[in-house]
Amino acid sequence: KTRNPHNAEHTPGGSSSGSAAAVAAGMVPLAIGTQTNGSVIRPAAFCGAVGFKPSRGLIPRTGILRQSRTLDTVGVMARSVSDVALIMECICGYDADDSDTRAIATPAFTRIAGEDPPLPPTLAFVRTPIWDELIDPESASALEELREHLGDRIEERIFPGSIKQAWGWHKTIMETDIASNFALDYERGAERLSASLRGQIERGRDTRAIDYLSALAQLPRLDAGFAPMFDEFDAILTPAAPGSAPAGLTSTGDPAFCTLWTLCGMPAITLPLLTASNGMPIGVQLVGRPGNDARLLRTAQWLVRAVLGQTSRSDA
Repeated sequence: KTRNPHNAEHTPGGSSSGSAAAVAAGMVPLAIGTQTNGSVIRPAAFCGAVGFKPSRGLIPRTGILRQSRTLDTVGVMARSVSDVALIMECICGYDADDSDTRAIATPAFTRIAGEDPPLPPTLAFVRTPIWDELIDPESASALEELREHLGDRIEERIFPGSIKQAWGWHKTIMETDIASNFALDYERGAERLSASLRGQIERGRDTRAIDYLSALAQLPRLDAGFAPMFDEFDAILTPAAPGSAPAGLTSTGDPAFCTLWTLCGMPAITLPLLTASNGMPIGVQLVGRPGNDARLLRTAQWLVRAVLGQTSRSDA
């Protein structure tokens, strides 16, 4: 099993664990992963890599095992924001075999990510409604220190409690789509599937059509609700995971701090800016307005410099 390069007794996260571990260990400079819930951001955060989940539809998914058309997103991992920008320029674009991609010009990721922002970015610090249930005290303390370091460049914003329903909407969509896309596997050999996957499929098969369609109908409403925040702030700063990588290999960790942004199709990046007392990396997640992927990378570069006092280049 893939192990965490920082400590082989800790999980590398999942499901794109091989990609994250390979980058973090220096085996490869760049890697690709997929995210339906938190499977790019979480393993990158646990392994201390830079992980980027772009806006939905920016990278074609042609040839990739489908779990959920609504949620599946191809992402990338590297050791620097600059390298993320490089690989994004190579693999994003229109593909007629993926109807969620669009025939638009590829953003100039390398140029934009390498520029200084016209003004110092402002960030919204968001705990989300799951904070009290999941956040590790050490991570909470580290994030508070980061907020203090950033001073007036960051302000806390609180979401209405009703947004907690979004985690249920995501689960409904994901499990129903998995049940549909893995129907043949289930019918041919349900007993050979993992208990976790089998449970998702069985719950998805029991979902009512009206509940599935109602969950899908929430997506434009969520997007509209976030628009004013992105009019005020360059990005949202939030945890990439509840804490550093847990000990043991039986669990890949909780993806809940990625769920909302995956559901909304927003670009998100995790940066290895913090470290736990046991030496394991703690990822800091930035989330941007859908479609503003290159600008999010530019903001991420600024944050790396603001915290570490350096550029985010591979040779820095």
